[in-house]
This record gives sequence, C-alpha cells and structure tokens, in this order.
Amino acid sequence: MLNFVLPGEGSEFLLLLLTLLLGHQNLSEPAFKLSEPVRTSTKELRMAERKTLLGKSQAEPDFLHFNDLACEAVGGKVIFATDEWFAPAKNLLKKEPPQFKASAFTDFGKWMDGWETRRKRIPGHDWCIIQLGVPGSIYGFDVDTSFFTGNHSPHISIQGGCLDQMPAFTLDGDRTGMAASSSEMAAAAKLGSEAWPELVGVSPLQPGYSDCCHNYFRTDFRGRVTHLRLNMLPDGGIARLRVYGVGLRDWSTVSTNQKVDLVALTNGGMCLGYSNAHFGHPRNMIGLGQAANMADGWETARRLDRPKELKVNECGILQVPGYEWAVFRLGHPGVISSIEVDTTHFKGNFPDSCRLEACLLTQEEERHLIKTSWNSVKWEELLPPQKLHPHCRHQYSAADLIQSRPFTHIRLVIRPDGGVSRLRLWGRPTQLTVAPSNLKRQTSKL
Repeated sequence: MLNFVLPGEGSEFLLLLLTLLLGHQNLSEPAFKLSEPVRTSTKELRMAERKTLLGKSQAEPDFLHFNDLACEAVGGKVIFATDEWFAPAKNLLKKEPPQFKASAFTDFGKWMDGWETRRKRIPGHDWCIIQLGVPGSIYGFDVDTSFFTGNHSPHISIQGGCLDQMPAFTLDGDRTGMAASSSEMAAAAKLGSEAWPELVGVSPLQPGYSDCCHNYFRTDFRGRVTHLRLNMLPDGGIARLRVYGVGLRDWSTVSTNQKVDLVALTNGGMCLGYSNAHFGHPRNMIGLGQAANMADGWETARRLDRPKELKVNECGILQVPGYEWAVFRLGHPGVISSIEVDTTHFKGNFPDSCRLEACLLTQEEERHLIKTSWNSVKWEELLPPQKLHPHCRHQYSAADLIQSRPFTHIRLVIRPDGGVSRLRLWGRPTQLTVAPSNLKRQTSKL
C-alpha cells in the first residue's frame, strides 16, 4: 500500500484523482492511504516564505545597469521623516537586501527591515527627505516592498530637488517609535519640498511577495538632483528605495591640469555594457572607496571554454581562448595617465590577466554600439596585457600605457574570468565638442 501526505484542503478530491490515475476500480478499498495533512503557519507562509502572488516576476528595466545614487554605501542618508514608529526610515538606504525575522519584535511592534510608520489617525500622509550620496541625473527607481505583505504603503510619489547648500539637520541614532518633532517639521518645511518637481506621480505599490515586491518607476526628469522627497500615501511600509542614475559633477570647477578619476561614479562614469555579471555587476568597480567584500566588485562566472590543461607564455600569462569584458563611458573626456586595477578580496577567483582598451566616440556612435552590444567598435590598446595577483592593488603609470591622447570610453578585458573590486583611471579632463555629454540623457537600451 502506498502512503501519501497531501497538505491543505481538497484531500478528498485528490484521493479520487489519484485512484483513477492508478486504475484502481474499487474506490471503497483504495490502493493507498492519506496521512494527516501537513499544517503550515499562514503567517510564516505569507511573510517568511513570501509565496508568489501573480505567478511570474516583473521584467527588469534597463536602468538597473546604473549605480544607486542614494545607497548608504555612497553617502546617502535620510535627513527627515514624519514618522518612524515601527521601523526607521534610514533602513530604506541599506545596501544589503531586506530580510525577515519571524520572531523579532520591538517595544513598538513587529521588527521590519525597512521604513514603517504607524497606522495614521490624523490628517495628512507620511513622507521623508533623502539626501543623495552622489548628486546626479536619475533614470529610474526601485521601490522594494519585500516582506511588507499586509502593511505596505498602497501608493507613493517621488519629488526631486537640487539644493545649492546641504541642509544642516539630519537624523541620528535609532528612531524606532518616534515621530518628527515640531522643530524638525519646521526645519523640513523651510526646504519647500512640497513644491519640488515630480519625478514619479502618484502610483500604486504591489505588496512584498517575491514576484511583485520590486516596483519599478522610470523618470524623464532631466535635471540635477541632490535630494528626494518620498511620499507614502497615506502610511505603511517600504523595505528599500534604490535610485538609479549617473553622477553629475560641475566640471567648470576642475582645472585641465588637475588629475581626477575619470571613470568614478562621483565624476559621472557609467557602465554601458558587459559580457558577464554572474556574481557581481561591473558598475561596482567605479564605486566609492575600497570594496567592502567580493560582492562589492565585478565577478563573472567560470568560463566553460577553459582548456583541460592550462599553459602560460613567456610572461607567465595563461593562454586561454576566452575572456570577459566591461565597457565604461568616462565622466568627462580626458587623457588617462595612470591606472589602478584592484583585486582586493578576490583571492581564489582573481583574473589571471587584464588589459585596457579605449576609443573616442560621438553620442550617435555610442547609441549604435549599445544596440549592437559593442560588437563593431574599433578599440585601441591603452594598457597591454598585465599579469594579475590575488588581493592586490595593481598600479600602472604613464610609462606602462601605450596611448596618451583623449578618450571617451574604455573597455576592461580580463582573462579568462574572475573578479575585480575597483577600477581607477586617473587623468586630465579635456574639452571635446564631439564627446558624449552626461548632461544629456541616454535613451537607448543598455
């Protein structure tokens, strides 16, 4: 006799169905028996396991290739929030994905990894002010409601402002269980944020189930943004806010003799294409400071075309057929004079070698190459193949470089695969009338 365990309701129907499928004619003497249904906690199923709601996930938009300008890792911070009763607004900008702890409670209610306000019983709605870590041009948002399945904010809107001076006030410490004081409300009111341009109009949010928690919003606003106002309508919870865009620097304040990192996120560098990003996106390489860990760098999958036995040339560089690549637009056209390729944290998975290539492109050429996945570009070698080492900052001076003229785009090539935590391209900005400008929005698909 077969023994089946059937969870939930409808066991009688399943019993009949299985009997017919097995061809057993005497329904009064089944060829199998049912054990007691497995009982599952509804709360655990809805919140901890986050069952799917619609059956399929929302397609990811192309603006996710850009960097997050608001993340706490790049200096973003919440400087005002009307209410933070259940969970503080600063959680919105955490770099790590939201998590759920079924048994975690505070003195004010259920612990949640996001921003959650109390159930509003007074006129108005909840809102917060976010200071971007990197001021820039915004392409889109991800309003993530992960695990907020019965308490998410039903609607939101987002406004953006460009302030000449940073506000003197901020939020410090754990503000769980708190609301804005009258003095904090007065200070925030002086910003006039209710009149800031609207980047995302009033829009509904989906609950925090795994297949619909990422609420993507594209924006066509073309101005420079330093601060955001996130409106929750009227209250509720949001796990994370990701703000995808390109840093905008005032290059009029930079001397042509001043050396800057031309590809840095803060200077407007951006990733425009890559061959593989299985474990980490190449945009991470232009982030601020040293990488925190391997997840904060670019790492590819292992190539399947690796030779069964590896051989090296006279320079000790592996001779392999395949390679991986990532293309970047410089924040400003310039002459590169020194390079750093940093493999910090990549100890057993660093690339064997790397090289850098460069080119000078117009906006039209760039748009065409993005559409063709960079297959037809004529790259010029900037740094010839270099042997790399684990957990090491590799420095290359002007003497190591082949070219000494202005470029707008570069391609980092690694063989055969592996990870790089940071890429720095130091040089002098150069004025070129044909060069793409980061002040104009990129419209083609990445």
